[in-house]
Amino acid sequence: MEKKVKVGIIGCGVIANLTHGPEYERLHDQVEMAAACDIDPAALNAFCDRFHIEKRYGTIAELLDDQEIEAVDVCLHNNMHAPVSIEAMRRGKDVYCEKPMAGSYVDALAMLEAAKKYGRKLHIQLAQLYSAGAYVSKILIDSGKLGHIYHMRSTGFRRRNRPYVDGYGKKEFVNSETSGGGALLDMGVYHISQLLYLTGNPQPRRFVGHTYQELDMDPVRKEISGYNVEELITGMIDFDDNLTMDLIESWAMHLDTLECSSILGSLGGVRLDPFSYHYTEHDVVFNATIDESDLNFRSETVHPERMLYRSSQGHWLGALQGKCPLLPTAEIALGTQLIQEGLYLSAKLGRQVTTEEVIASSVSKNTEVIGLYR
Repeated sequence: MEKKVKVGIIGCGVIANLTHGPEYERLHDQVEMAAACDIDPAALNAFCDRFHIEKRYGTIAELLDDQEIEAVDVCLHNNMHAPVSIEAMRRGKDVYCEKPMAGSYVDALAMLEAAKKYGRKLHIQLAQLYSAGAYVSKILIDSGKLGHIYHMRSTGFRRRNRPYVDGYGKKEFVNSETSGGGALLDMGVYHISQLLYLTGNPQPRRFVGHTYQELDMDPVRKEISGYNVEELITGMIDFDDNLTMDLIESWAMHLDTLECSSILGSLGGVRLDPFSYHYTEHDVVFNATIDESDLNFRSETVHPERMLYRSSQGHWLGALQGKCPLLPTAEIALGTQLIQEGLYLSAKLGRQVTTEEVIASSVSKNTEVIGLYR
């Protein structure tokens, strides 16, 4: 039997229980959840009882002292990602970190630089990179089927589902002191990063963004949470090589749906979820879809190497075990962070801003993490 990766879970809140723990449980042949830590004893014990974890630590420093732990999974609020990830890598651990990469571009850059400095594998949770639509789109793009890619559309839709004030999640999601932002950092990171991955992580040059908070919300929860982030953001991004992206990301809006993200090329175009491929051949217009169950079945039988690209955590574990090279999610997440910060800065200043302005104005949003250091 191959050696399992021993992972320590840092933070036993909503996301750890909702996705990280269950996914590691599904991947039990590859991983052992060897330890967990949380400053809330009740949350720690509930998580460890659920996933049968014996080692339970009240501080991150104690978990990082554990020499059996090879890698850590950071399930904390956005503005804690950078200090915790950097310290874990400094202490010799590989890192899996929730999205967004950090609360600001400068903090995300420090994470990437730390990974290089300490020689660790830093992987950011960018789940949409592993969808069937992304898999097929990558094949089409890399084989030239779309031709010159000139425009991308990044979209995310919720009708009324703002964290906490609309009923789910914790209040920290809607306060910039802990989250760094609203719908863009919570949802937009998935859609932007997917498009950047598919198009080779192009370099953005200019940004125009507008943020909105227009819909009513529960007044009591608004006061408790200190709600101060956007429910809706729109934007336009210019890249090198005459490439553009338009964006809309919604936590709450008075519409029934939005069209999914898409990519336009000179020879063809794709929509990503649900996937469709559009092209013209012999002067005939074609609209193609895929049989996702057949795609998955063949990856489980004929092409098992694709199983290493079916989920974010599964891919990270495969890379740690030497089965595949690690996708450059840290670089893609950093590019995503730059776009997000560019849109926020543009909205704040009320004008177009450049990449150089965004980088020059970026400041750390790291918050103090209790129990991080010895």
